Amino acid sequence: MTRFVHDEFAKDYLEELLKPYGEVKSSSKVSGEIKEIDVLFTPSAQPTSNLQLLGLLGRFAEFPAILEPFRNAASSDEICDCIQKLLEVKAGLRRDAKANKTKFQDSNIPKLWILTPTASPAILSSFNVNQKLGWLPGIYFLGDALRTAIVAIHQLPSTSETLWLRILGRGSVQSQAIIELQALPSNHPYRKATLELVYNLRENLKINQNLESDDRELIMRLEPLYQQDRERAKQEGQQDLILRQLNRRFGEIDAVLIKRIRGLSIEQLSLLAEALLDFSVVADLEAWLNQQAG
Repeated sequence: MTRFVHDEFAKDYLEELLKPYGEVKSSSKVSGEIKEIDVLFTPSAQPTSNLQLLGLLGRFAEFPAILEPFRNAASSDEICDCIQKLLEVKAGLRRDAKANKTKFQDSNIPKLWILTPTASPAILSSFNVNQKLGWLPGIYFLGDALRTAIVAIHQLPSTSETLWLRILGRGSVQSQAIIELQALPSNHPYRKATLELVYNLRENLKINQNLESDDRELIMRLEPLYQQDRERAKQEGQQDLILRQLNRRFGEIDAVLIKRIRGLSIEQLSLLAEALLDFSVVADLEAWLNQQAG
C-alpha cells in the first residue's frame, strides 16, 4: 500500500516539475503486455534556459524522456520491463511515421531514465553499464542503441544540481533533500508546490497502519518542517493583511517600513493589527515600530 502512495507521489512530483517545459503524460498506456509508462515527457518546441533550475533532472528533460521512478531498488526484471516499454514506444513511433508517410527521426525516440534509490554492483554488471564523461557519479548508461540509463539516486553527490532527484530517494537521502528544499528562498518557483506534494505524501502515509521504518522516520522528520511552514504561511498572511490595511489608510508605505513589518513576529503582528486602528498618520506607525524595537 505504501509503495503505491510513493509511486503516486513520484509521478505527481515529476509532472509538477516538468509541465512548464513540455507535455507530460503520467501512467501513459503502451501496446503490448506492459501496461503503463510512469512518466512520458515531450519537451516544448522552444527550449528554455529555465530548465537549469532543475539541475540534473533538467538535463534529462532536454530531450523526449521516459522516467521510471522506483521506491525500492529496481530488480533486473523491473529494469527489463522498463526497456520493453521504451521499445514499445519506439515501435509505435515507427508505425506512426509509416502511416503518415513521414521520415522517422531517431531524435524523437525518448531516452529512458530508470530512477532507483540504489543499484548493486551485480545488477549494474549484468547490464554491462558504463559511465560517461560529463555526467555525475551514480548515472550508468546501457549501450547507446538502448537509449537507457540507470540512475542510482543514493550515489549522486549531495549538491543543488541533484536536489530534485534526491527527493525521490529513501531514508536519510530523501530527508536531507527535503530539508534543503525547505531552506530554498520562499520565492523559488518550485519550492511551494513541491513542499505541498511532500506534505500530501506525509498525510497519505499517516493513514496507513503498517509503515516501514523509512516511512515512519520520514513522517517524524516532516512534522517540524510542516509546522514551520504553516507558521510561516500564517505569518506572511498576517503581514499581507496589515500592509493592505496600511496602504488603504495612508497610501503606499515606504519600503523601509515594509521591511520592518516583515520582520515582526506573529505575536507582534497581532498587536500591530489592533494598534493600527488608532493610527492617524504614518508617524504613529513609525513610533509603534520604534517602541517594539526598543
